[in-house]
Amino acid sequence: MTIAIGINPNIGLLGIFGATIAAGIITTLLAPVIGRLMPLFPPLVTGIVISSIGLSIIQVGIDWAAGGKGNPEYGNPIYLGISFAVLIFILLITRYAKGFISNVSVLLGIAFGFALAWMMNEVNLSGLGDASWFAFVKPMAFGMPVFDPVSILTMTAVLIIVFIESMGMFLALGDIVGRKLSSQDIIRGLRVDGVGTLIGGVFNSFPHTSFSQNIGLVSITRVHSRWVCVAAGTILILFGMVPKMAVMVASIPQFVLGGAGLVMFGMVLATGIRILSRCNYNTKPFNLYIVAISLGVGMTPTLSNDFFSQLPAVLQPLLHSGIMLATISAVVLNLFFNGYQHNTGLVQESVSDKNLKVRTVRMWLLMRQLKKSQQEHEE
Repeated sequence: MTIAIGINPNIGLLGIFGATIAAGIITTLLAPVIGRLMPLFPPLVTGIVISSIGLSIIQVGIDWAAGGKGNPEYGNPIYLGISFAVLIFILLITRYAKGFISNVSVLLGIAFGFALAWMMNEVNLSGLGDASWFAFVKPMAFGMPVFDPVSILTMTAVLIIVFIESMGMFLALGDIVGRKLSSQDIIRGLRVDGVGTLIGGVFNSFPHTSFSQNIGLVSITRVHSRWVCVAAGTILILFGMVPKMAVMVASIPQFVLGGAGLVMFGMVLATGIRILSRCNYNTKPFNLYIVAISLGVGMTPTLSNDFFSQLPAVLQPLLHSGIMLATISAVVLNLFFNGYQHNTGLVQESVSDKNLKVRTVRMWLLMRQLKKSQQEHEE
């Protein structure tokens, strides 16, 4: 969809940035509305959505391992061999190493694969010498964004589809770390996606969303602290100011990432299967139909690129998202067979929970005022 907006000669690249900024604002405001759809996502539907995410992104890992789509040497035995070596290296580190070394097995695997690719002259570092050591990212470096109404509506529709996928990822993450989410947790996560997209548009980038790969990485490392994400984000921002680092990262061959991708993407699929395994199929035999049909529908665009090619172009962004198709199918079939159930497994927030921060701040102000009054009285 981004490419379709960009090739419009009347708006071009600036139209993409304008649509990204506007869609980021709109979806940030819509986050509470979308977050209230969670009663439509009981564990059965959630398991289907997460499984479809895993099935969809595993294809990406497979393409990476073969050299990447569009590579004229796609499937080269050297690519496949290095990808397999990276996979074996990660498994050995995970099995035999302990502590920090085990937690960074994926990073070490990528470094190992990069070294192998370097020795086989499969790494392209052209441009490294020309890149500067330090540079700021200039907002709106290409000029004032163009705000085209049709492009904005189209981009917003795509981001809403992505939001549905993000909800599945949030639920998967909650299952992995053993924390039951509340509707407000989901809304905050969606709002971050919207704000990230807005910031991305301002800094000459494209829509941003939560990445399924990171969900798999949490499963592998077993590191659940949000402060790790904060530290990683800070490091990445600093790296973004070092163009030479950008060239180094871009030079990592896709087949090196393929071995690591199979591990991370497979963990997402395994999480979905784990959730589905806990669902009731004995007293609710129709659940098997919901799982079978929804996953089959979700795999349609992955297995057949031309299946929906004769349908209107306006529907293509929706029809080419296997995750979205699986989600719609699971929600509709679940409503048909099981009916609407408000209990989704999410934590129900009480009024006291929602006002906890407000009460804490008020207590702190009161204590500060009492302390000040005591000091004045002593004087």
